[in-house]
Amino acid sequence: GHLEVGEGPSGALRPVSRIPAGARVLDCSGRIATKSFVNAHHHLYSALALGMPPPRRAPKTFVEVLRRVWWRLDRALDREMVRACALAGAVEAAKCGTTFVIDHHSSPNARWSLELIAKALDEVGLSHLLCLELSDRDGPAARERALRETDRYLRLRPGLVGLHASFTVSDGLLRDAVALARSHASGVHVHVAEAASDQEDCVARRGHRVLERFRKAGALDLPRTLLAHGLHLSAAERRRLKDSPAWLVQNPDSNRNNGVGELREAGLGERVLLGTDGMHGDMLASCRSAYLGGRAQGRGSPLAAYRRLRRAHAYLEANGLGGDGANNLVVLDYRPPTPVRAENWAGHVLYGLGRAHVQAVISQGRLIVEGGRAVRVDEDEVRELARRQAERLWRRL
Repeated sequence: GHLEVGEGPSGALRPVSRIPAGARVLDCSGRIATKSFVNAHHHLYSALALGMPPPRRAPKTFVEVLRRVWWRLDRALDREMVRACALAGAVEAAKCGTTFVIDHHSSPNARWSLELIAKALDEVGLSHLLCLELSDRDGPAARERALRETDRYLRLRPGLVGLHASFTVSDGLLRDAVALARSHASGVHVHVAEAASDQEDCVARRGHRVLERFRKAGALDLPRTLLAHGLHLSAAERRRLKDSPAWLVQNPDSNRNNGVGELREAGLGERVLLGTDGMHGDMLASCRSAYLGGRAQGRGSPLAAYRRLRRAHAYLEANGLGGDGANNLVVLDYRPPTPVRAENWAGHVLYGLGRAHVQAVISQGRLIVEGGRAVRVDEDEVRELARRQAERLWRRL
C-alpha cells in the first residue's frame, strides 16, 4: 500500500491503495517511516561556534563560561550572522529528522532578530516556536528593546517570552515578562537551576530558591512555560513542578559539556521533554544521552527514554500549537540484522538508529530532505554563508 501525505498545518496522513494522478512519489521500499522529531530547547545562535578559538583565559566555573564565551559571542552577533546561524542550524536539524524547533535566542545588538530567524527556518521548511532572551545583564536600554521586540513578534506569530536565568533577571523584568506572556496567552522559556550557582544566588539575594521565585511570579501557572535544565532542583521543587502546568526540558549533552551535573528525575513525573541546548541538532543523540545518564544513576529504560523523546508532541498538542501534525515524517534507511517490532522499537532507537539513517524528511506534507540532503535551500550556499559569517564573528571575538 501507499501513504498519502497532505500539505499544510492540517494536512492528513492516510493509506491509499493507488497512487493519485500527478502525485509526487517518494519510494520508501525497505525503509521505516515514522513521526519526525521536536527539539524542545535549542540555541541556533551557537551554530557559528563550532571550532571557535577558546577564550584567552580558560573558564573554571559555569558563570565564567557564560561571561568569557557565550555572552561575548551573543553581543558580537549582527543580523547577517544571526541569519547564517539560523540557516545552518536549521539544515542540521532537518537532516537529523527534526521538523519543529523550540529556540531560545540571544543577540542583544542585532535588532529584530526573531523574524529573521523565523524566515530562515521557513526557508528550510521547519516549524518553530521562538523567543528572545530577556535579561538585565546588558542594561535597561537593551532590556526594554528586547521586551518591545518580543511583544511585536508575538503579535505576528506564536512564540514564547524568553528569560536568561534567575541570576540575571531582576524582579521588575520577571514581572514584565510574565505579564507579557499572559497578555499573549503564551508562556515563559527560561533556564532554571542549570548550575548550583543559580540556586545559591537566588537564596543569597532573595531568601528563597529559584523555582519558588518563578512560582511567586506566576510563571509556573502558564501551560506553555518551559523550564530548561532543572539539574539542581530539590526534591520538594521537583514535586512542585510536577504539580504545575509547566514543563521541564532535559539537555543531557550540554549539561555534561558544561560539567554542571545530571538531571535528578525522582518526583518530576511525565512533564519532561528533550532538547539539545545548542550543542547540536541531533535528537536521536540527545535521547541516547538521556538514557545512558539515567542508567548511570541506576534508573531508566529504553521505553521511558523514547517516550521522553516523543513527549514534545504532547506539549505542542496540549497548547494548541500547529506545525506538528501527522504529516510530519522522517524516513529512515535502517536495515538492522534483527527484527524490528513495536515492542522493541525503543531499543532500536537507542542502540541502532543514528542521524546517518535519515534518508528523507517531510514537514507539514512538504519534502524538506531527500537522499540525506536539504532540498528547499542550497546546502552548499548555506555552508559557504556560515563559514564567511563565522570568520567575521571569530575576528570580532
